[in-house]
Amino acid sequence: MLTDIKDLATKLAPRLIEIRRHLHSHPELSGQEYQTAAFVAGVLSSSGLHVQEGVGKTGVIGELQGTGESNRILAIRTDMDALPIQERTGLDFISRASGVMHACGHDVHTTVGLGTAMILSQLAEELPGKVRFLFQPAEEIAQGASWMVKDGAMNDVTAILGIHVFPSIPGGSVGLRYGALTAAADDLEIIIIGESGHGARPHEAVDAIWIASQVITTLQQAISRTQNPLRPVVLSIGQINGGRAPNVIADKVELKGTVRSLHPETRANLPAWIENIVANVCDSYGAKYEVKYRQGVPSVQNDYTLTQLLQSAAEEAWGCERVQVLPEPSLGAEDFSVYLDYAPGSMFRLGVGFKERPTNYPLHHPQFEVDENAIITGVVTMAYAASKFWNS
Repeated sequence: MLTDIKDLATKLAPRLIEIRRHLHSHPELSGQEYQTAAFVAGVLSSSGLHVQEGVGKTGVIGELQGTGESNRILAIRTDMDALPIQERTGLDFISRASGVMHACGHDVHTTVGLGTAMILSQLAEELPGKVRFLFQPAEEIAQGASWMVKDGAMNDVTAILGIHVFPSIPGGSVGLRYGALTAAADDLEIIIIGESGHGARPHEAVDAIWIASQVITTLQQAISRTQNPLRPVVLSIGQINGGRAPNVIADKVELKGTVRSLHPETRANLPAWIENIVANVCDSYGAKYEVKYRQGVPSVQNDYTLTQLLQSAAEEAWGCERVQVLPEPSLGAEDFSVYLDYAPGSMFRLGVGFKERPTNYPLHHPQFEVDENAIITGVVTMAYAASKFWNS
């Protein structure tokens, strides 16, 4: 099976590069992936898959039925959306959409999903069960997975596999992580309510800006002294809005940010912990407050058995020297975790870094680029893992 998959991948390589470059040139933002979805549906249909469009608003499902009698369904998820970033790579196939760029590699993810479907469609007689390909919208706003699930994408699914590019890993290598792969990411809004006054007489007012600065400082300091350092928490305030004029003490300040954590127990305690700190600071200086804490996506927790499946597939395909077991998780977020409430799953990292370059720009950077040779690595790894799934 591996030899057949590799041979097919080699023949498909030029077409896959063509697909990736087309997708890169025509990026679409979250929830607006209309042309991308139409393109994906066309490729899947031409490969003989049963296609369902409009799943999760702009998502696509392609189903491939093997000839065996197994009722186990393997889902393979790839995401399609781009970011609101102006590309500065200078590539011949640079984004044609002003201010929109595939700066997170979702063009590669979609290509790997299509390539896997194209290969397995030619080997369907050797598949004991069904493979369901999920082409998901709106990952960048952490909404698409929930949309897909609501429309039945995970119905009867036994297990799910996913992929994400990683520029810090050399192109053609595969990174695997047992257990926690990414962090839970929650949204935080804090409103500090003081009393305005003249800038010359701050003692007669309640300075919301100064109190807000104390809240930010205290939260950051408290993390290092009240949270378990072996269970990391990252709290980042990304927006501050307050004040009416340079000579008027501000009576209201709004703080917005994100809170990231890896462990469910820690995450559960964070809302009360944050509010307690905000309350103590505000009470000390006579201010009022509001805390709004919204839970986002949970942490991706890779299933041990499925991660073993991916590792064995990658090592058999490429050799142990091109497979890394990652020692640390990422504090980035991924709504792949939403699917894991419905079936076990595992996501692997696809190395896309250029070995000869001193600098590989990170994800979400306007100069982010990928080593396109990695596409075949991803396709073969995913297709072979899929073929081995029914024996796991």
